[in-house]
Amino acid sequence: MTSYCDYCNSHPEDTFNKNYHDSQYGFPLKDDDELFERLILEINQAGLSWITILKKADNFHKAYDDFKIEKIARYSEKDRACLLEDAGIIRNRLKVNAAIVNAQTILELRKEYGSFKGWLDANHPLTKDGWSKIFKKTFVFTGSEIVNEFLISTGYLPGAHQEDCSIYQKVAAQKPAWMRKR
Repeated sequence: MTSYCDYCNSHPEDTFNKNYHDSQYGFPLKDDDELFERLILEINQAGLSWITILKKADNFHKAYDDFKIEKIARYSEKDRACLLEDAGIIRNRLKVNAAIVNAQTILELRKEYGSFKGWLDANHPLTKDGWSKIFKKTFVFTGSEIVNEFLISTGYLPGAHQEDCSIYQKVAAQKPAWMRKR
């Protein structure tokens, strides 16, 4: 019998979370646009259930130009207004603004670190509190729970899967050696 984390075991009918759990949650990401996507989805989840975000993921991709950082960083007031009218995503002014401002911030980070991933790697390892402080100083709409879930979901912090979960070893095998040692 395949072993899963408690959440999947307690919600066997939830295919959205199971698919996310099996193929994305905790797996390290290398691409800046994918990392940015995860950050924006985590920001949009604040105050809502993760299943709401998973069900709207395709809409988010369309609305936010597949999370292309360079494109979102150049969004105009007209683009912002279109996002706030899009019923397929979360229409929250602060969250929409966070996507645009954070994309602009990542472009600035690239000047020094080469990439968003480069910035994350340069700061790894930090404790949850350390990460929360640096994110709050660098980005907008990044409270400690948003940061925590973003970092767990991208492999920078442990806790995505229980050790007896069938996905745990798959995630561990994909992490670079320097990340596993810390």
